[in-house]
Amino acid sequence: MTDNDTGDTSAQQPSQRAEGSRPRRRRRRGSRPASGGSTQNASTTGGSEKKQKSGEGSSGDNSQRRRRRRGGGNRGNKKSNQRSNQRSNQRSNQRSNQRSNQRSSKRGGQRTPASTAKYSAAKANSHMETRDETSAGGLVVSGMYEAVGADGTVDLGQIYVALIGRLDRRGRLLWSMPKGHVEPGENQWDTARREVWEETGIYGEPFAELGVIDYWFVSDGIRIHKTVHHNLLRYVDGVLNDEDPEVTEVSWVPMNQLIEHLAYADERKLARQALDKIPDLARAERDAGRVTPR
Repeated sequence: MTDNDTGDTSAQQPSQRAEGSRPRRRRRRGSRPASGGSTQNASTTGGSEKKQKSGEGSSGDNSQRRRRRRGGGNRGNKKSNQRSNQRSNQRSNQRSNQRSNQRSSKRGGQRTPASTAKYSAAKANSHMETRDETSAGGLVVSGMYEAVGADGTVDLGQIYVALIGRLDRRGRLLWSMPKGHVEPGENQWDTARREVWEETGIYGEPFAELGVIDYWFVSDGIRIHKTVHHNLLRYVDGVLNDEDPEVTEVSWVPMNQLIEHLAYADERKLARQALDKIPDLARAERDAGRVTPR
């Protein structure tokens, strides 16, 4: 009986709960927990989530800071590289200007084309005194009449021109055309006659213009812009001599060897122009009957 009673009571308990109290509802997912323990769990989970979020934010901030630092370092490197490049360029420009000035002073005023050196020299030596000078000279030509053949051809090997040679500081003999300063009251023709006679001992008569060259050089701390008028002179009289103390040697040079003898590029350019003009001028001398004095 005892077993049966206990069995009946156990079987009747569900029915009594159904009749005496309302059935529990299942808590939906996401709903607020009813008990305090579940609240603590939620608070702990929320704290962990906040910590995770704060950890994520701090890691993101750290990564951003690192990127900023890296970017700032790159910018600093770029600026330092630019400054170093500017300094190196300034130093190289200063050294090149110093070397060019030293070379020009050592060579006694080595000439440079005015079209390119005019502005660079003005920048490098903007506070230096500037002076203009004018000179004149040219080539004394001999043997034009005799160089013309019966058929009108001209043998340039039979035409001679007078050149002067000067020693530079390295001991090299540099050949050039005779020339000198234009004195007050002189024109370029008078100066050409006088300078050719003083430097070569030859008297010539100008009969054609050859060309004009100009160049810059530095002498005694003064920038000088020099203009030189070159002419062709017909041989009249005289014997070569080197009595001028500024001249080391004087020589007659065949016209077909003139370019290779001249030391300066601007005079070699004038020599090419002379080679183009001389054949027609020699024929004109032949037609006029101007025999070269011997």
